[in-house]
This record gives sequence, C-alpha cells and structure tokens, in this order.
Amino acid sequence: MASLIVDGADLVVEMSEFERVEALHGDVRVPLAAVQAVRIVDDAWPELRGIRAPGTGIPGVIAVGTRRGSFGKDFAAVHGRERAVVVDLAGADYGRLVVTTPDAESVAAEIRHHLAPSLGETPPAT
Repeated sequence: MASLIVDGADLVVEMSEFERVEALHGDVRVPLAAVQAVRIVDDAWPELRGIRAPGTGIPGVIAVGTRRGSFGKDFAAVHGRERAVVVDLAGADYGRLVVTTPDAESVAAEIRHHLAPSLGETPPAT
C-alpha cells in the first residue's frame, strides 16, 4: 500500500512495485513548501477529480495514478474504502494527493509536524 513520507524537503508518495505498475508511474515527489493543507477523510472517492490518465481504476475498488482535468493534475493511490489523507498543493506538478492509509491520523500528524516551521508555528515537543 502506498505511503506518504517526508524525505528531507519533499513529501513523497512511496508506492510498492505493484502500485507503480498500476499507476504507470514511479514514486511521486513534491516539495513540502507546496503543501497548503493536509486533511483526513473517511471516504477518498469524493476527493477524486478529473479522469484517470494514466493509471488503473475500478470505481469503488481502486484508483491509482494521475487524474487530469481543467484544474490540472492530481495523483491518487486509493484502495477500497479506507480513510485517506488528502494533501492540497500549490506550485507543484500536482494540485492534490489522495492516499488511502489505515493510519491516516499518524500520517497527517507527521506531515503537519514537518510543515510547522514553514507555517510559523512551533512544532510539538517530542
């Protein structure tokens, strides 16, 4: 299952080999500075915009790959009906990342922790 990880100054959608085949794409890397918002949703499907091009999709089952529309491009790694982390971006190759994960709260908290200095906030004590 795809993971959202912070790698230095980047946010990465790290995919398994199988997901890379599904997506017809390698891991997705965007600058952390492009992150505008991080949210958790109970259902990822309403967050998907545009049409799949390229990638793999079966509505309600799987949506892995690039999504294109008048908004530009998004990237999705959605499997089933799990909770998802949605990352809204500005000034990156993609406008939105949508990734299902069984641990959405921890993933979102980790991303927010790395954003705190750039947002002028104090990171939580560890």
